[in-house]
Amino acid sequence: MASLKLAKLPDRKPVKITITVSPELNAALQAYAATYRETYGDSEEVSELIPYMVEQFLAADRGFAKARRATPDPRTNGAREARAK
Repeated sequence: MASLKLAKLPDRKPVKITITVSPELNAALQAYAATYRETYGDSEEVSELIPYMVEQFLAADRGFAKARRATPDPRTNGAREARAK
């Protein structure tokens, strides 16, 4: 059984997403979905996996996290900046 970076998806309401990708990326995403199915025994559409893959990517991107902490969040009037200090 493969060890995937993406954990098994939680139960959730379906969300439709439409994106345009290169043929090479589409093939890689289809292969990932197949490996996910083999690993967890659940068949998931690529469009269901992508939001979780992006979420994992963003959570692991230290440069993005640092930049995000350094930039005040306009929705909270800079509350994030105050918490980070």
